[in-house]
Amino acid sequence: MKVLNLQCSHGHGFEGWFASNEAFEAQLSGGLVECPVCGGKDITKLLAAPRLNLGGGKAPAEPQAAQALQAQHQQQQQNGRWLRAVRELMATTEDVGERFADEARKIHYGEVKERGIRGQATREETAALADEGIAVMQIALPAALKETLQ
Repeated sequence: MKVLNLQCSHGHGFEGWFASNEAFEAQLSGGLVECPVCGGKDITKLLAAPRLNLGGGKAPAEPQAAQALQAQHQQQQQNGRWLRAVRELMATTEDVGERFADEARKIHYGEVKERGIRGQATREETAALADEGIAVMQIALPAALKETLQ
């Protein structure tokens, strides 16, 4: 099993697990590898330091390489926190789809029971909701999170 450090064109870093380097290349060329944060398919493989247990003492890592790996690790942790938050949002809200603006109004004006909802709205609908004092938040969801959560 190969664990590869990957990055999308938007700078989101993540890990991918593949049977081999050839399996990664085949999945990448087939459009099967996508960023778990934004769903982007323009993916590059990052350099990674191999782990070798040769015993004895450890040589200190080069400062720049160590800093780059630390920054990459922090980015992966941040992406992981964002994904957990989005999964929580998905699990605790109702998907009302294209009826979002209508449902938000019904909730705001007390016509239906208050609940957390998510869905799609056009820019015009979003602006109209804001004009009415109805707060909405736009969140871009990766395609993988729009499907059934496991």
